[in-house]
Amino acid sequence: MKTPILGSSYVARSVNAADNRMVNLFPEIVPEGGKEPAFLNRAPGLRLLATLGGGPVRGMWQFGNYGYAVSGDTLYRVDTSWNATALGTVSGSGPVSMADNGTQLFIAANPDGYIYNASTGVFAQITDPDYPGAVTVGYLDGYFVFNEPNSQKIWITSLLDGTSVDPLDFASAEGNPDNVTAILSNFREIWVFGTNSIEVWYDSGSSDFPLQRIQGAYNELGCAAAFSVAKMDNGVFWLGQDARGRGMVYRANGYTGQRISTHAVEWHIQSYGDISDAIAYTYQQDGHSFYVLTFPSADRTWVYDVATSAWHERAGWTDSAFARHRSNCRMSFNNEIVVGDYENGNIYAFDLEVYADNGSTQKWLRSWRALPTGQNNLKRTTHHSLQLDCETGVGLNIYDPPEYAETVLGLLLAEDEDIIITESGAELTVTSAARLTTSPQVMLRWSDDGGHTWSNEHWTSVGRIGEYGHRAFWRRLGMTLKLRDRVYEISATDPVKTAIMGAELIISPTRA
Repeated sequence: MKTPILGSSYVARSVNAADNRMVNLFPEIVPEGGKEPAFLNRAPGLRLLATLGGGPVRGMWQFGNYGYAVSGDTLYRVDTSWNATALGTVSGSGPVSMADNGTQLFIAANPDGYIYNASTGVFAQITDPDYPGAVTVGYLDGYFVFNEPNSQKIWITSLLDGTSVDPLDFASAEGNPDNVTAILSNFREIWVFGTNSIEVWYDSGSSDFPLQRIQGAYNELGCAAAFSVAKMDNGVFWLGQDARGRGMVYRANGYTGQRISTHAVEWHIQSYGDISDAIAYTYQQDGHSFYVLTFPSADRTWVYDVATSAWHERAGWTDSAFARHRSNCRMSFNNEIVVGDYENGNIYAFDLEVYADNGSTQKWLRSWRALPTGQNNLKRTTHHSLQLDCETGVGLNIYDPPEYAETVLGLLLAEDEDIIITESGAELTVTSAARLTTSPQVMLRWSDDGGHTWSNEHWTSVGRIGEYGHRAFWRRLGMTLKLRDRVYEISATDPVKTAIMGAELIISPTRA
């Protein structure tokens, strides 16, 4: 029988109800002609592009022929050869918001603001005495638009000049007596996110103050985190809250919010305590549009895929445990999806053909119920074998110099020495210091009490390089006891391609 390994991440409040975890894997639908209707892809790895100071990377933006990044307390300009030039000092340590008008780059560092003029090369803090501070910033019809910290006010700068602010060029979002959390420019409109409400404004062309509310574009859904707001796929996404609660994730449907988070995702989010520091970015790769939502205080990252309407986790692997993903922000520059590190000054490319995070282990994991929904009759079953239907023959060949093998696998190889070593889950056969072949391993565990406790790991190979007919099997998997239920979990750490089409489970019923 086919066991339901495909799907999305859904770990319910009760793991007895659902324990379908998915980390660093995402599903892709096969519309026609495929072996199965979908398969699981490995999440992209991190390929180092440059290091910008000591970090963290607080925000990135692209315009003209350059990328711009705030790393630590410095604004850097990055060229297409990934050479970085420091432009000036930016205050604070938290996320920054950035926007440009074609000539000037506005950096909102809450409360300080900065302007870099790409034409003159001048970088300076905004010193206009009427500048009230800015949390987030956007651009609309020649104006920079920003929200004042801890207030209901939104402001505009002078036309095509972010250094100048008129003391009368502000308005208040008064549909609800809540403070403005963030603003976002989208389709020549300004979305004004409050803690309990949302208003949408447009450029009316008025000479006094050009922004006016759109009648009817009011929503009693608020925003729980200023930097959770992002746009993608012709829509706006954010982490929501209102007078009745918090922790749902929304996508705009017209001017209303449409819930896209699941009960399982919401249960996790609501358990995190402080979610006001959540940050998000969006990106597109191979036709998938991803909304990446990180909770720094909780050390967790969740990802929503518009193409499949499915959630999964992204994670780093630190001290033998999953942690938040290393990416902190994103820009699209130089034909790369560029992300910045939350802990240091590294900027990376998201690369689907890199299977590690800047040389560090990227672990993937999938857990799922052995029996399809509704087919468990609460009787014991004997599990004879599980075969993973995946792309096999994806082992590695590592050639000269031997120092490369030492760096990657922690091995110091003596010249022309024949050895067999097990390291990081891979059986390594070394015929000489010039050639190394690996047989990547997948680890299997199972739980017979709904996901509360787990068996030891059982390893199997997915084949050395070129062994495309290799079959990944586990046999003699025992009998279900206790709840007459079983949850399987597979995981791996080897830096090889991963594509999972399904799994075949051979079981037989017992008398009781």
